[in-house]
Amino acid sequence: MRPIQQWFDEYGQSHQNHTNKLIHWICVPLIFFSIVGLLASIPAGPLKMLFPEQLRPFVHFGTIVILLGLLFYLRLSFTMFLGMAIVCSLVLWLVYVVDVNLETPLWLVCLVVFVLAWVGQFYGHKVEGKKPSFLKDLQFLLIGPAWLLGFIYRKLGIPY
Repeated sequence: MRPIQQWFDEYGQSHQNHTNKLIHWICVPLIFFSIVGLLASIPAGPLKMLFPEQLRPFVHFGTIVILLGLLFYLRLSFTMFLGMAIVCSLVLWLVYVVDVNLETPLWLVCLVVFVLAWVGQFYGHKVEGKKPSFLKDLQFLLIGPAWLLGFIYRKLGIPY
């Protein structure tokens, strides 16, 4: 597996334009949230019954995908894994909050967010003049959130 900095360098090649970067700071987290929310909307049935009552709202297919994604981050960097675990926990909590507090079904909210965020992403790449990295390698869909977290790590002086 490539080192994390190599992933970031390659991802960064199609993310040089200030407008595109700004759009990514907004749209990448929204896409991440919406995917987890869409997956959380799929009935998990008896799977939930295997867990204590207080954990059941977080037992869904979104959580399973997050756990698989965290394995990817763990293979890249332990500190990135820890940061992404915090980000993923926040996303799971936000999905729960939206699901419990809005009358609109979670899947519908997430579908609208997903579509609008991808429109934003493709607009950003049009401004950039380069294709999205994931068209070359689907693993870049996992690199996007970590690339943003990498900026925060550098600002805080946290090695990754």
